[in-house]
Amino acid sequence: MKRLDAARALVAHIAERLDADLSIELWNGERLPLGTRTPRDELRIVVRSADAVGRLLRHPRLKTVFELYAGGDLDVAGGTPLDVLGRWEHLKAVGLRKSLDKRLLARAALPFLLKPRARGASPGWAGRIGRIFGRGREDAELIRFHYDVSNDFYGLFLDPEMQYSCAVFTDGSESLADAQRRKMDLICRKLRLKRGDRLLDIGCGWGGLAAHAARDYGAIVHGVTLSAEQLAFAQAKIAALGLTDRVTLELRDYRSIETPEAYDKIVQIEMFEHVGLDNHDRQFEKVRDLLKPRGLYLHQATTRRATRDIARFRKPTAYQGVINRFIFPGGELDHIGMSVTNLERLGFEVHDVESFREHYVRTLKMWSDRLYANRVAAEAEIGAARTRLWQLYFALFGLGFERVLCGNFQTLASKRQPGASGLPLSGAPRA
Repeated sequence: MKRLDAARALVAHIAERLDADLSIELWNGERLPLGTRTPRDELRIVVRSADAVGRLLRHPRLKTVFELYAGGDLDVAGGTPLDVLGRWEHLKAVGLRKSLDKRLLARAALPFLLKPRARGASPGWAGRIGRIFGRGREDAELIRFHYDVSNDFYGLFLDPEMQYSCAVFTDGSESLADAQRRKMDLICRKLRLKRGDRLLDIGCGWGGLAAHAARDYGAIVHGVTLSAEQLAFAQAKIAALGLTDRVTLELRDYRSIETPEAYDKIVQIEMFEHVGLDNHDRQFEKVRDLLKPRGLYLHQATTRRATRDIARFRKPTAYQGVINRFIFPGGELDHIGMSVTNLERLGFEVHDVESFREHYVRTLKMWSDRLYANRVAAEAEIGAARTRLWQLYFALFGLGFERVLCGNFQTLASKRQPGASGLPLSGAPRA
């Protein structure tokens, strides 16, 4: 009874500061408003045990939320975690800890701080990650952690072409499948792909873009991935489409390709996030060396917003910590200024930069809704804990793009040569 009374006091105090448009459901089934008005309670945060409150009070950080949600001690009823984040003002949530009355918090917390329950194993990455490739950093292991969970799992929320990157929309009426096809077509048009062009697809995923470039544009495609499950799916797809004479896919690190100036065009779609900041120079130098003179490179990547004091940009945030721990071990985002600067430093001419931030807000919402609708099948495929972590991952990035903390850009560059670039003066095609 003491714990329930203390929980009611905590929720009432938080409700005054957060003023959210949803409810919280305690472990006894009681529903309490998280705002000062009568909220809609079809969407609720559910606290399934008093021990969850104790852990949050002892360790009030984002990592604790991820662990509790993965274990089912925290839950969302009536929607997704991304839906929940739309029910309060972001700045109020960010400043919540500082705005709470510390004395009231201490009194209410006391019943929860006794007899902590033993914690189960966390489902995240447990090893250390080196910063530099080949010196304590093995990208193949990091990639397998994220991608080799199950092709069937990814199929539950991705489009039929299995595009695990930002879709491109024109209005609100399009399906995810249509928007992803538009994205692939835009990439091929920006690269000015034509029959016979040799295209290298770095991080080719499940083969959707490779197939599109070969079938619809006549390109000769070489795709590489570090995910064995992706490769098996992609090779079966290419064979079924009758494209094996135009598409070659390998389980291979792109850095091991030793054919200088072999490619007319190179594309890298949201794989750069896995490379790590200390490996960017080597990455761009390798792409430059593999391109023919004036060859085109299309680079699409998610970025972080630059910090005012750029020297502080590399300081890890709480968001980075949980994403690296539970979803993308070794992942690091640059800012768009860093991308463009490094391209120019390392032998490229930049021709076009296009933002897709708002497109990613819509893409993530669709992925989140599709995974939620298929959550029973997802849990059967990869387990409840990992399915729930993916829901939080979509929510966290959805918030990041909505609040302009994250961006997504397509950058078109060429291997720098004096004289005319060979591109039309009208510029690159746009979404």
